[in-house]
Amino acid sequence: MQALIIIDMQQGMASPAAGQRNNPGAEQNIAALLDAWRAAGATVVHVRHMSRTPGSPFWPGQPGAEFQPRLAPLAREHVVEKNVPDCFVNSGLERWLRVRGIDDVVLVGVSTNNSVEASARSAGNLGFATRVVADACYAYAQTDYAGAPRSADDVHYMALSNLDGEYAAIVDTASTLATLRS
Repeated sequence: MQALIIIDMQQGMASPAAGQRNNPGAEQNIAALLDAWRAAGATVVHVRHMSRTPGSPFWPGQPGAEFQPRLAPLAREHVVEKNVPDCFVNSGLERWLRVRGIDDVVLVGVSTNNSVEASARSAGNLGFATRVVADACYAYAQTDYAGAPRSADDVHYMALSNLDGEYAAIVDTASTLATLRS
């Protein structure tokens, strides 16, 4: 069995203050995957980052911590709250998946080089068949350790390269939808 895991699609991530990002169609692709999973009666897990830093947009009770309305969980869908990038750390997610016989996970969300990458590494290391949907994730531009500015695309594609083949298969929305339907 497989699960769609939607990572950190919260209102704070949709804010322009979050920074320059890539992949403007990511939310549309996530919504298409979510709709397909729901139509198939397949397992959906929503992950929400809850900051431990007072004043953070992701501090409990802040509007930024709320799910984006189009991607909000239904009552029957599992919600995981995390305080670190990796959704498997101190969340009970691994056990929740194993109890349900889920051994295949499809990861989408934000940001590619942070929570998505950290969670994909853990999923792969824990033995889950792991897929990251490249066009249903996005990253933000940032400066690298050497001080060079990197575009959001650079950051996104490097994170996917870090995962590809070692921890996860990198796929796209169309192929993922085709696999779900078969």
